[in-house]
Amino acid sequence: MIHGTTHSSDVRDVVFTHSVFGAPCWVSLTSRDLNATQDFYGAVLGWQCRKARLGDHFRTALADGVPVAGIAGVAAMRQMTVAWTPYFAVPNADEAVSRAQERCGTLAVGPISFPPGRAALLADRHGATFGIWEGKLVTEWEAWRQVAPTFITLHTRDAFDAAVFYGEILDWASGLPGCCEVEYAGDEVLLRSRGDVVARIESGSVEKPPDPSVRPHWQVHFMVRDVGPCARAAEKHGGSVLQEAEHEAVLRDPDGAQFTVTSLRQR
Repeated sequence: MIHGTTHSSDVRDVVFTHSVFGAPCWVSLTSRDLNATQDFYGAVLGWQCRKARLGDHFRTALADGVPVAGIAGVAAMRQMTVAWTPYFAVPNADEAVSRAQERCGTLAVGPISFPPGRAALLADRHGATFGIWEGKLVTEWEAWRQVAPTFITLHTRDAFDAAVFYGEILDWASGLPGCCEVEYAGDEVLLRSRGDVVARIESGSVEKPPDPSVRPHWQVHFMVRDVGPCARAAEKHGGSVLQEAEHEAVLRDPDGAQFTVTSLRQR
């Protein structure tokens, strides 16, 4: 889970809290075994972990001493599915939740106060899980992007319908200060913040049911210098390699959470 500061109820306020909104600002992982998870991601991505202020069942992952991700034991998270979840920065969590529900999204948890910020966990109308965060970011957005470059991809049935859903909730392409830009490129939608591609929405094989492994979902990508060593480390430390190419690999951690490592050269 992400942590942060002050309750903000106006878009004007968020400009002074952080420089972007509507963009992914944090990623969170649920885990059945925190110790094994720490060892795995330490070996694969070079992260270190420390206890979070939320309690013994929570950890903050660090890259070069900078907080980059949250890890939560599922016992503390109501037996939630083990998975990586992206969080989007919003100026007002209540308003974002209301917008999602009005558009047939589902609220799973929240908004909950994680002093001094607020978060909620939702699913879009096709079932893909995502989070929202209101408040000061754990790590300033620019620093987070620099230390642990991350982007996310939504695999869904209709990329353009999904772009409308998220755009109306997160004020994409609204022209407001700090908002994200949307670019339609062929069969996919690109989300840009400050010129960087921070998310993709794409349609594809997910249209061919009933394979549950490709149901609508957000996939978290971590940028790495070399994909091969990450894949070998994943296998050595109890994970598995689902797909591997020269510049990208889809990995699974020991608990079953999937993520992707992508070469910085391919970004």
